[in-house]
Amino acid sequence: MTARNGLVATSQPLAAQAGLAVLQSGGNAIDAAIAAVATLCVVEPCSTGIGGDAFALIWSAAEGRLVGLNASGPAPAGLTADLVRGRGHTSFPTRGGLPVTVPGALRGWQLVLERFGTRGLDTLLAQPIAYATDGYPVSPGIAAAWERSTELLARLPDSRRVWLPGGRAPRAGEMFRNPEFAATLGAIADQGPDAFYTGSIAARVAAAVRADGGVMTADDLAAYRAEWVEPIAVEYANGATFHEIPPNGQGLAALLALNIARGFDLSSVPYGSADYTHILIESMKLAFVDAHAYVGDPRRVGVPVAGLLSGRYARERRALIAKDRALFPEPGSPPRDGDTVYLTVADGAGNMVSWIQSLYMGFGSGITAGDTGVQLQNRGANFSLTPGHPNEVAPGRRPFHTIIPGFITRDGRPWASYGVMGGFMQPQGHLQVGVNLVDFGMNPQAALDAPRFNWLQGREVALEPGFGAAVRDELARRGGVLLPGGGGRPPCLVNTSRPPDAALCGTSRGRRRF
Repeated sequence: MTARNGLVATSQPLAAQAGLAVLQSGGNAIDAAIAAVATLCVVEPCSTGIGGDAFALIWSAAEGRLVGLNASGPAPAGLTADLVRGRGHTSFPTRGGLPVTVPGALRGWQLVLERFGTRGLDTLLAQPIAYATDGYPVSPGIAAAWERSTELLARLPDSRRVWLPGGRAPRAGEMFRNPEFAATLGAIADQGPDAFYTGSIAARVAAAVRADGGVMTADDLAAYRAEWVEPIAVEYANGATFHEIPPNGQGLAALLALNIARGFDLSSVPYGSADYTHILIESMKLAFVDAHAYVGDPRRVGVPVAGLLSGRYARERRALIAKDRALFPEPGSPPRDGDTVYLTVADGAGNMVSWIQSLYMGFGSGITAGDTGVQLQNRGANFSLTPGHPNEVAPGRRPFHTIIPGFITRDGRPWASYGVMGGFMQPQGHLQVGVNLVDFGMNPQAALDAPRFNWLQGREVALEPGFGAAVRDELARRGGVLLPGGGGRPPCLVNTSRPPDAALCGTSRGRRRF
């Protein structure tokens, strides 16, 4: 799909339409991104909400550069590893109050609009407020995800009341309304994000977390600010440079894998062959074990990003990959020198936004904050309880994050804004889609539709059905433990080969142009 004046791609058509309406009314890509993600908070509540976190990569046409946003929240001031271990946990719990970290998304909206926006939240929240007030038809995929969360949502009275009207999840095609959330969005539209982070709403958020075993206070919410960060990058091939958000996100894993894989000259390996797939899987394994060993909150621990992304370290890791057998990888020693929604938007001026926002698991912690209609994330579930680990939970520390926006420049110019959804599948999707685009010259739709693998652990790899029997047999012969699946769909991508004159979207649903 091509467009001259702007394009919005995301997982839900109503959200894409909301973003498109902003572009058509004269807003820019940043305005449209906030309108789209705010709408997703209403129409795709199993995956995202203002009780979650966000990251973004934004190409500013005016500044002529890429900037990064980290709107992920930290652990509450009272949350310590000793407290969690003292309650009998050997790994971090996934639901309830303990894994609720401070929601960062709204402060992220505020930061990007203050710097780049041309519209206020009073305008951009009008459509989401209307959907929350008057209702919207629940789509089939969202209805299925909602139904899978029934047991979780039935656990607490506020969640049961808001999300299970009549005692069950809404079915596909049924209208769903959330007047409590409409009131919360209305307060934010009138007063700005401070309406959420201070005052009565903040008090209700903190009280709901504490009532379910957490330690969050209103002071934790009031103290939070999102921040601008410098993207990290690797030069790849054909003039392409891949960009990711720096830690505490897992974008580093995508760059590590790309840095390893580029030494194999993939364009000379038959596409989709066992050799080709083996190289990518093994590169991804090595990248992940290093990411999990070293990524933490860089405000609190040293993350050796430069060393991990150095050419020397890539050569050392690449040398571990044997052509005829699958690795069971261990972390290396780098040199020291040196459920989710995704959307992407481009406008006619050349601005591009790669935005990702999430509650983490479906409906997050399972906690709804009193009568606010806001569901709270469980991002703290990714904290470690291993003493001394870079990602060990500590007061004010941000956890290892799975959600990552992607971006590719070519010869220093914006070329592709893209991302995928699906937890730890995300850097794997960035690797596979990016290689399809750069090494094999696929158009966006073909790059996104191509079958994917999803490395799980050890030698276990899930493969989508598009991989042929011969490839599966050969990977199994090399020691791979193959499982069905793959994951990470649906993805979104905007590609500008002639910025800002044209844009292509390769997402299979939710795309809109003008």
